[in-house]
Amino acid sequence: MGLLTGKRGVVFGVANDHSYAWFISKQLLGAGAQCLFTHLPDPAGKMERRCRSALNELGIPDPWLMPCDASSDASLDAVFAKLQADFGSVDFVVHSIAFADRQFLQVGNFHTTTRQAWAQALDISAYTLLAMAQRAIPLMPNGGSIIAMTYYGGEKVIPGYNLMGIAKAALEHTARYLAAELGEKKIRVNTISGGPLRTLAASAVGGISQMFEHQQRKAPLRRNIDGEEVGNTAVYLLSDLASAVTGENVHVDAGFSIVGL
Repeated sequence: MGLLTGKRGVVFGVANDHSYAWFISKQLLGAGAQCLFTHLPDPAGKMERRCRSALNELGIPDPWLMPCDASSDASLDAVFAKLQADFGSVDFVVHSIAFADRQFLQVGNFHTTTRQAWAQALDISAYTLLAMAQRAIPLMPNGGSIIAMTYYGGEKVIPGYNLMGIAKAALEHTARYLAAELGEKKIRVNTISGGPLRTLAASAVGGISQMFEHQQRKAPLRRNIDGEEVGNTAVYLLSDLASAVTGENVHVDAGFSIVGL
């Protein structure tokens, strides 16, 4: 019996076997959870094939998998309608998606950010948490748990993180307002602030190599993190061990966020 035996939920954001969502899924499955998945739609089917391949590596030969453009209400409606039709209810939602135009993720060019890029980043990276929560509420009649992935750049200036930092700040506070309102429905909402990880999304951030080096030098544990460590924290937050934890931003960054100069 694992901590999540008998619990079922949907994971948004498995892009490949290096993504935070993949590591989270790995640990959730190991704890006994039933995980359902979405992938980015594309006409050529490349994203679906990449997602299926990553899930196959987790020992899931035939995953429950739906296309989802999280910036589309109709697409989110279709995913949650299918979840309700197939399962009736879910116990958790994992939000591990984000996007910002990479041309604005370079050191020193935050001031050039356009209105369109700003709106797109906040929509996909932050509003989508609210949109998912709206649709998850009817599927959590007995309560549940929602988590989202963030990064320290949403709290402090990280050169090159730029627009994504603004989006993560919005995501974190969206989680707090959701936690405040959904508590009476026994739905908990938390965020995990993971240290830098070599993901496809991270490769778009200017100065990412220096970020890893700085983390290793300055973090109290003198190292970068492993994806499984974030996955273990997800297991905790989605399990009954965290039954009184909501509205929190849990740092899994080898202690980097506590250090000043």
